[in-house]
Amino acid sequence: MAAVLVVTTEEIPGYRISAVIGEVIGSIARLSNAFTEGIRSLDGNLNPKRSRELTQWRKDAVTEMVEQARQRGANAVIGLRFDNRNISTAWAEICAYGTAVKVDPVND
Repeated sequence: MAAVLVVTTEEIPGYRISAVIGEVIGSIARLSNAFTEGIRSLDGNLNPKRSRELTQWRKDAVTEMVEQARQRGANAVIGLRFDNRNISTAWAEICAYGTAVKVDPVND
């Protein structure tokens, strides 16, 4: 499986953009109830394991975005951003999006 480089910047040092393929999106939905998901215990304290879960959710969204980019022939995604929204009182959507591009190494 070919690697897809993902960056938050609009350029990649050492590479030139040879083609812009277009926007790619990875979207996942997860339960967002603070008590059933373990964000807070009944005494109101934060659950330290929660930050690892949130990080994993973002990684899952990026993985979906990268797969979409790969299917469209990209070898990089520039301008990675995240967004989220509540779908309902129990569900939240986490979205990773960026621009799929083809890049080539610059030979100095």
